Amino acid sequence: MTRTTEHPDSLMGTLMHSPATRRLADQAGDLAKAVGSRMTSQIGERLTSGTDKLNGLGESGGKLSSIAQGAGRLAEGQSPLKAAAGTVLSNVKGKVKGALGAAKDGGKAGPPKATNIEETVDIGVPVSVTYDQWTQFPEFAKFMKGVEAVEVKNETEQNWRVKVFRSRRSWQAKVTEQIPDRRVAWTSEGAKGSTKGAITFHPLADDLTRVMLAMEYYPSGFFEKTGNLWRAGGRRARLDLKNFRRFVMLRGEATGSWRGEIRDGEVVRSPDEENDEFEAPATPETGGTGNEP
Repeated sequence: MTRTTEHPDSLMGTLMHSPATRRLADQAGDLAKAVGSRMTSQIGERLTSGTDKLNGLGESGGKLSSIAQGAGRLAEGQSPLKAAAGTVLSNVKGKVKGALGAAKDGGKAGPPKATNIEETVDIGVPVSVTYDQWTQFPEFAKFMKGVEAVEVKNETEQNWRVKVFRSRRSWQAKVTEQIPDRRVAWTSEGAKGSTKGAITFHPLADDLTRVMLAMEYYPSGFFEKTGNLWRAGGRRARLDLKNFRRFVMLRGEATGSWRGEIRDGEVVRSPDEENDEFEAPATPETGGTGNEP
């Protein structure tokens, strides 16, 4: 019996000219076009997004430079952690240099930038107790970190002594406005900076007072300006207010009071004059005050 073997070329030719094969090839081509179009669209979107991000980094002032610095450090063979730390340190040095570089232009630099501090705390004692305790400046050393002593010179001025790390500093403070149970405003001057601020007292209930602090701090000196970059003053004020709340709430009463009134840095009413307002006038019948038995 004779066995016939079909030539491979004839089989391949039959498959290539088959209508089913042509339809399959056409569908494969359409699929390839669709996939290619989609990939092209995605690549275009990514390029556009990347361009926008690069533009944003350039406009933000220095972020692109930081990325370039980090990439350069990696290219030099540094570890990712070391490259990131070096980039952060370089940025910090740049900020500190910008904050301190003023004298080279012959004093033509602009006014020092202020740190704006705003803090609020609720204290569970009456407004009169909260206010009275705040007027006792020598007691601040008991709850304010770093304050060693407050010396009262007169009814409007005080000398403050503080310890920062191993150095001791001092500044002079002056009360510019004081209204009992409502508001205390002040200014201070020292070799390492100046401040002006105000604190107000708002009764929320019989035994609940809201205290609101607003202050501007103008640092002067290396450590002060460096701390200003990281908003250390705001964190310090927030902690001091919390310490004040704990101090006055644990006592439940003020250690003393000064309920005079100050306007424009001058005493316009002394505490004795305020007490006199509560005394009734003398009556012709008794010749005394209306509060006498």
